[in-house]
Amino acid sequence: MPYYITYGEFQKQMTNFYRQYGKRMQFVEMTDYLYRKGLLQETLEMPQVTGFFENMSDDEFEDIIDSFVLSLTPQIPSSSSVVEADIIPPKRDVFIIRHPKFTRPNPHTHNFFEINYVVRGTCQFTFEDETSTLQEGELCIIAPSSSHDILIEDHSIVYTIMLRKSSFDTIFFSLLSGKDLLSYFFRKILQDDTSPNFLLFTTAQNDELKAFIRNAMVECHRYDSYSNSSCINWINLMFSNLLRNYSESMQFHNYHIGTDFSVILQYIQHHYQELSLSSLAEEFHYSEPYLSTMIRENTGYNFTDLVRRLRLAHAIEYLENSNLKISEIAAQVGYKSTDHFSRVFRTTYQVSPVQYRKQHHNNEESFNPFI
Repeated sequence: MPYYITYGEFQKQMTNFYRQYGKRMQFVEMTDYLYRKGLLQETLEMPQVTGFFENMSDDEFEDIIDSFVLSLTPQIPSSSSVVEADIIPPKRDVFIIRHPKFTRPNPHTHNFFEINYVVRGTCQFTFEDETSTLQEGELCIIAPSSSHDILIEDHSIVYTIMLRKSSFDTIFFSLLSGKDLLSYFFRKILQDDTSPNFLLFTTAQNDELKAFIRNAMVECHRYDSYSNSSCINWINLMFSNLLRNYSESMQFHNYHIGTDFSVILQYIQHHYQELSLSSLAEEFHYSEPYLSTMIRENTGYNFTDLVRRLRLAHAIEYLENSNLKISEIAAQVGYKSTDHFSRVFRTTYQVSPVQYRKQHHNNEESFNPFI
C-alpha cells in the first residue's frame, strides 16, 4: 500500500535525522523510518501547479518542489540493483525527482538510464571505484549496468531524471543519429549494457536547458492523459539543446577503456582531412599498431576506413546542401585530387558525385515573403 508525504517534509526529516544522530539513511530506509513514526499519510492531494517556471529563481522553484507529493511504499528492502518497476511509475516513461540530501553511500546499478543535473552547488559522484565532483551546470547521463552513487550535502541542488531504456533509445538515439564519428561511437557504446559508461555535459548557466528540465519535472508530477507525452517532449527538447550546444565538448567515460579514446575520436573528427595514423599516434604517444587495434576494437573499422567514411559523410552533406563545385568539396574533405575523390565516391555509392547531387540536392527555393 502506498503512503504519501511532500518532498519538503521528506527532506526535512532526512536532514533532521542526520543532524540529530550523525547518521545517514538510504531513501528506502527513511521511508520505513517515517512509516514507523506515523509521519506518512494515506492520502495527500497533489497541488495544482501552473506558471512560467523559466522565469523563477532556483529558490522559488524549490518551494514548488517542496509541495510536490512523493508516493512511498514501506518495507521494500534496500538493494544494490534497482529495476525500472521499483522506481518509475507504471505507464510513465520518465520519472524526475530532486535528489535527497544526506543519504548513506550506496553504490548501485539499474536497468534504466539515470541523468543527474547539478542545478546549484556540487555533488559527489562515484562511478565504479572512482569518485569525482560534479559541478554546477554539469549534466551526467549514466548508462544501465553502471555502478554509481550520488551524495549531496549543504544547499546544493541536483535533479535526477530516470528514463526507461526503451524510451531513451527512442528519444536520445533518434537525435544522436548524425553521420559524425562521435555520434556513431556514442550510439554504439550506450547500446552496450555490458560495459559501465557515462556521458558528461558541461553546460554552465544554460537557462533554457534548466527551463526544459523544470517543465519536465512539473509534468512528471501531474496525472492526466497529457502529462507523460508532455514530459517526453520536454526531455526531447533537453536532449536537442545538449546536442546542439555541447556535442563537440561532451566527455565520455567507459570504465574498461578509460576516457582517452573519446578524446582520440574528437581529435579524428576535427582533423580527419589531413590526418595520418602516424601523426595521430605521435599526438597521443601510442605506437601505431596499438592505436590501430584500439580504433578497430572500439569502432569496428580500421583507421583508413574510418577516415574514408568521415570524408564521404561530409562530402554528402556538401553535395546535398551546398552549391560548392565538386573540386571544392573534394578539397574541403581532404582529397587533393578531384579524380581520386570521384573514384572513391563511385566505388562506395555506385554513382558519381555529380549524379548523387542531381538525385539528392535540395533544390527548394528559399521563401521570400516580399516577392
